[in-house]
Amino acid sequence: MYGSFLFRPLRRVFGTLFMAFAVIALVQCARRGTPTGGPKDVTPPKLIKAEPKDMTINFKEKKIRLYFDEYIKLKDVQKQLIVSPPLKYTPIITPQGSPSKYVELTLKDTLKENTTYTLNFGQSIIDNNEGNPNSFLTYVFSTGTYIDSLMVAGAVKDAFKKSADSFISVMLYEMDSTYTDSTIYKRPPNYMTNTLDSAVVFRLKNLKAGKYAMFAIKDEGQNNMFDQKVDKIGFLNDTVTIPTDSTYLLTLFKEIPNYSVAVPSFTAMNKIIFGYSGNSDEIQITPMSGIPDSVRTMIRKEPNKDTLNFWFTPFDMDSAVFKVTNEKLKIIDTFTVKARKVGIDSLQLAPNQSGTLSFSDPYYITSTTTPIVKIDSSKISLFDKDTTAVNFTVNLDTLSNRMRISFKVEPNEKYNMELLPGAIEDFFGTQNDSLTTSLSTGSYADFGNLKLTVEGGIEFPVIAQLTDEKGELKREIQTGDKSEYEFNNLKPGKYVFRIIFDSNGNGKWDTGNYLERKQPEKVTYFPDVIELRANWEKNQTFILK
Repeated sequence: MYGSFLFRPLRRVFGTLFMAFAVIALVQCARRGTPTGGPKDVTPPKLIKAEPKDMTINFKEKKIRLYFDEYIKLKDVQKQLIVSPPLKYTPIITPQGSPSKYVELTLKDTLKENTTYTLNFGQSIIDNNEGNPNSFLTYVFSTGTYIDSLMVAGAVKDAFKKSADSFISVMLYEMDSTYTDSTIYKRPPNYMTNTLDSAVVFRLKNLKAGKYAMFAIKDEGQNNMFDQKVDKIGFLNDTVTIPTDSTYLLTLFKEIPNYSVAVPSFTAMNKIIFGYSGNSDEIQITPMSGIPDSVRTMIRKEPNKDTLNFWFTPFDMDSAVFKVTNEKLKIIDTFTVKARKVGIDSLQLAPNQSGTLSFSDPYYITSTTTPIVKIDSSKISLFDKDTTAVNFTVNLDTLSNRMRISFKVEPNEKYNMELLPGAIEDFFGTQNDSLTTSLSTGSYADFGNLKLTVEGGIEFPVIAQLTDEKGELKREIQTGDKSEYEFNNLKPGKYVFRIIFDSNGNGKWDTGNYLERKQPEKVTYFPDVIELRANWEKNQTFILK
C-alpha cells in the first residue's frame, strides 16, 4: 500500500511533465514552421532569348520579341526606351499593364538601309514581385551586312545649377553635305542616348566612323529636336571625329529666346501689358491712336517677368493702336487693343521683413501693383527702443518698384518705423495710408560668420554667391580683385557657395547662345554643403582646379 501510494503521485507528476514538454515542443515546431517568405529577391529579370537574335545583321523584321526567365512588368517604357537612330514613329510595345515573360515591339517605321540600330530600355523592365530592374538592357541589329562598333563617351553638367537635370538627350549629327547649324531645329539626330534619371555620364555605342556635331538637349517636347523656347541645350564648338579616345563635357543652359512680342492685353482700367521674348531694352512702345494727348502714360518692366506694363491715367476708350519697335533688329509690329470691363489697379505696399530684422539683408517696401514715382523722406520716422531717432537714408529702385530704407542695425534692439500719408506716391497720385511697423533684432550670438578663401585659377571679375540647398540666393559679393569673401550674421543652416566668372563685368550671370557659338559664363561650386551654427566663426578654403 505504501509503495502503491507513492507510485500513483509520481505517475501523475511524470504525466504532467510529459504533457508540458509536448506542448513546448509543439510551440517550437509551430514557430519553426511559420512561413517568413525567405530572403528578399534582389535578382533582376534575365534575358534568355531574343527573336530575332541580338546583333542580327540584314534585319528585315517588323517585330522583336524578348524573353525573360521570370514574369516582368513595364515601367515608364515610353519615357525610358531610347532608340538610336531615333524612329519617326514610336514602336508599339506589348503587353502593357499585365505581367508577362516577354516584351514585344512592333516597328512602324521603314528602317534606313545599312544602319545599325540600338534599343536601350533604360530601367523600364522590372520583375513582377520586387520591381528589380534589368538596368540598361540593349538590343542591337543592323539593316546592313555588319554591326557598327565604335563608341564615344562623356558627361553632362548644368551651366548654372549644381546638379544636372535628369533625362538629358545626347545627340550626334553626322556632318555630311545636308548638315547645317539649323539642322538641330528641323530633324532628329543620327545617333542618340539618354542619361535617364540616375547618371550624368553617357555612352553612345554602335557608331560608324565619321565627323559629327555633338549636342545635349533637355528635350521637354520629347521630339528629339531643339526647341529654343523650352529646351536647354549644350553643344561642343569642336567637331567630334570618330573613332576617338577623347571624352567630352557638355554644359547645358537655357538660351534667351529670340525676340518676339505677344498680343497686348487690357488687364486693368489703367494698364495694358505687353508680353515679350528677348531683351526688353531693345523694345519701344508707341501709342499711334486712341489715347488723347491729355492722358499721362508710363512704361515699366514687371519685376521678374518678361512683361512691359503700359500705364495710363484712366479715360473712356474703345480701342487703342500701338506700334512696337525693336530698333536693333529693325522689326516693327502694330497692335490694336480693345477696351473691356476690368477693375483698376491701386497702390498696395508690402515690406520684405516683418517682426525680426536681419543684420545684413536690406529693408525695403515694395509696391506690388502701381509704379512708385515719388518719395518724401520727411514723412518717414525711425526710432529705437529708447525713442531716440535713428538716422536713415531712402532710395527708390524703379526697376524693382520698391523703396529701400538703409540704417545701421544694432543687436538686441527694437525699432519703430512710421510712414505718414504722402511718404510714397504712385504714378496716379495715390499716396500711402499711415503705416507703422515694429521691428526687433536678436543677438550676434544667434548667428554665424563664414569666411571663404578662393585659391587657384581665379579670373576676375567674379560674383561670389551664397545660396541655400534649394539654390535660393542669400548673399552676394561682386569684386574685381578680392579672393576672400566674408558672409557675416548668417542664420544657422546649410549653405552652398558658388563663384560666377563674370567675364563681361556686367554684374550678372550670362547664358550662352548656340547659333552665336557662345558658351555661358562659367560657374564653379564649392564641392561640399557648408553647415553653419549659431555663434560660429567658420573658415573654408576653396581650391579651384
